[in-house]
Amino acid sequence: MSGKVIMIAGLAMVGWWIAVPIFLSFLRGLGFYIVVQERQALVYTLFGKVAAVYDEPGLTTLWTKMGPKALLVPLLGKRYELDLRIDQTYLRSQPVNSEEGAPMGIGVWYEMYISDPVAYLFKNQDPRGSLHANVSNATVRCLSNMKLARLLEDRHELSQTVRAEVSPRSHDWGFKVGSIYIRKVHFRDAGMTHQIEEKVVNRLRQVTSAIRQDGANQVSVIASSADRTAAVEFARAAAIRPEIVGAVLRQISGDREIAGAMFEVLEVQRLLASPARITLLPPSASDNAVDRGVMVAQLAARTSGGGGPPGH
Repeated sequence: MSGKVIMIAGLAMVGWWIAVPIFLSFLRGLGFYIVVQERQALVYTLFGKVAAVYDEPGLTTLWTKMGPKALLVPLLGKRYELDLRIDQTYLRSQPVNSEEGAPMGIGVWYEMYISDPVAYLFKNQDPRGSLHANVSNATVRCLSNMKLARLLEDRHELSQTVRAEVSPRSHDWGFKVGSIYIRKVHFRDAGMTHQIEEKVVNRLRQVTSAIRQDGANQVSVIASSADRTAAVEFARAAAIRPEIVGAVLRQISGDREIAGAMFEVLEVQRLLASPARITLLPPSASDNAVDRGVMVAQLAARTSGGGGPPGH
């Protein structure tokens, strides 16, 4: 008995999991309830006309707006699901010419979302393509023949100009344009880009050379000023040197012993600095003039005879 109960309970559980989804899909097919997701729009048409539009998220029913005609929608009508979330598009290198005749490319980034589902579905066969072409044409029309400096610098103001041009037309097609921003402005001619690069490089070289020359001039001015100052100081030192030396010598000459010792030292220094040869005679046991005369005569004879230089 208990096995039969368990089998019946299992069959009831399986039937519940199968029957309930089938029943709910049947109710959904009859329009008793529909689920609208966040940022989603559901458009129902019947006999070629718009029967109902639901863009509020939540659980609702077709019968409140269409009544008994809700039974015909699954058979004779059509349902459209639209995504209302913000979309982004980037248009690359839109061709424009500056006032100076330079071929420029403009990169435009813009946001848009569906604001009117009915106009989006039925007023234009390709609303996204039309909006794309509209933004491109507005960019070319609004930014052509402008000064090159303004194209490169005033991007915010130019973005506002393009957006003001695009917005009215996009409302007619069910779109609402959000932000439009010019992200890139570049030269389309590679040869012109190369010429500009060469001009920039040459200008940098000129500026570098001017800076280097100015630095060299400053160094020369500083060096010449330092040399002039040094020459003046050396000349002043040379002028006052005799006075200083004379004053010192006057002080030294006041003491006879110090003066004699100083002059002996100076004389020895002059002898050592001169290229003359000095012969030192050893002291003799008999220190008299005869012995010394004999030694000098022998030394002179040895020198004249080629006996080699005397000892120092």
